[in-house]
Amino acid sequence: MKVMAIVLAAGQGKRMKSKLYKVLHPVCGKPMVSHVLDVVKEAKAERSVVIVGYGAEMVKSYLGDGAEYVLQEQQLGTGHAVRQAEALLGSEDGTTIVICGDTPLVQASTISAMLELHASSGAAGTVLTAAFADPTGYGRVIRSADGTVQRIVEQKDCSPEEAAVNEINTGTYCFDNKKLFAALANVTSNNAQGEFYLTDVIGLFRESGESVQGYCTADLAEAIGVNDRVALAEAERFMRERINRNHLLGGVTLIDASSTYIEAGVQIGADTVIYPGTVLRGSTVIGEDCVIGPQADITDSTIGNGASIKYSVVAESVVGDESTVGPYANLRPGSKLGKGCKIGDFVELKNATLDDGSKVSHLSYVGDAKVGKDVNIGCGAITVNYDGYNKFVTEIGDNAFVGSNVNLIAPVKIGDGAYVVAGSTVTHDVPAGDLAIARERQVNKAGYADKIRGRAKAKKEKKQQ
Repeated sequence: MKVMAIVLAAGQGKRMKSKLYKVLHPVCGKPMVSHVLDVVKEAKAERSVVIVGYGAEMVKSYLGDGAEYVLQEQQLGTGHAVRQAEALLGSEDGTTIVICGDTPLVQASTISAMLELHASSGAAGTVLTAAFADPTGYGRVIRSADGTVQRIVEQKDCSPEEAAVNEINTGTYCFDNKKLFAALANVTSNNAQGEFYLTDVIGLFRESGESVQGYCTADLAEAIGVNDRVALAEAERFMRERINRNHLLGGVTLIDASSTYIEAGVQIGADTVIYPGTVLRGSTVIGEDCVIGPQADITDSTIGNGASIKYSVVAESVVGDESTVGPYANLRPGSKLGKGCKIGDFVELKNATLDDGSKVSHLSYVGDAKVGKDVNIGCGAITVNYDGYNKFVTEIGDNAFVGSNVNLIAPVKIGDGAYVVAGSTVTHDVPAGDLAIARERQVNKAGYADKIRGRAKAKKEKKQQ
């Protein structure tokens, strides 16, 4: 059975009150429409057609060649939207999933189960449904005595008896592809909204003697369609709970799952412990046996096995096995730590590579630097990498020692085993094994401190007169 998908993503989403088009609003770090497209592909859809309208170029730019696109110039209802794909899919044999781009919580397992029911029953169409205690606002699913779906009635068109039904239409379907487009040709806009409803296809199927099935999901979150910021926040909460649960089942310890934010693309190894307040974003990959947090903010980074990061920010960086970061460190993009490195409190790295065993323990800035193995960089040391126009590289060899409050004026090279004395401002290369002292000779002026205090006191008394 060939499976195709039509993703409805043409709406502007005025109730979002946003400059960003609705389906591009992220849920756990990924736009809603991207979640939907990933789900239909996981459910084995061979072709995916996204119906675009408002913000078409932005949607196409984000999704790229991961889908085919059709423009719905006028938004005349869901039936009209699906019909726009006829030129691409109308002649195909197989089953077509129709799903809204603002339903990010639908799962591939549910779509697969719906497809299985559809195929085994020989139905022309199958509707994904859910049973709500309060179905207000949703289209009602009206079933026949044999349990098949007789029709779907929109809220505004419901009779009192139909409004009392609690099984609702989630807006996700699968259809026999050719029968879908044949039925769409007969759909009219004779309803309260004056639109072409996709749901009218169900009634047309029944009139022609076709069977329509309903697959009722047990996960009510899958029915959420995001039309405003309230629903967006609700979808975010459900998605976050789902993501966290999957990590827990995968062997990750979340000390307080309710205060841990993990985006959809993050991978975490077994026996890693995540403490509260931690935010893991983008394509971050965390190894096994790590300790992350409290309050670690990590984006698009790779963290090796046994690493520890607490009260720190890490972005687009690599932290090697058994390295420690924090508290209060900032690893900016391009930072790369080898095995067993230590980055301590109030240290900032940017585009800097530290080989195995090197340490920057506190209050330092290392930018645009290549640091060898087992290097110690003292408190307050700075690589002076920017002259206002260009960035320059500092190179530090293996086993070098850089003392406290040292300024390394790039471009400069510190050789293997070299020693830079505290307080030095280094402007020339230091050869391997050499000791560099670059500071003014100390001069003590006897009794001069008392003279300075006396002068200051006299000036203050004069001012008070």
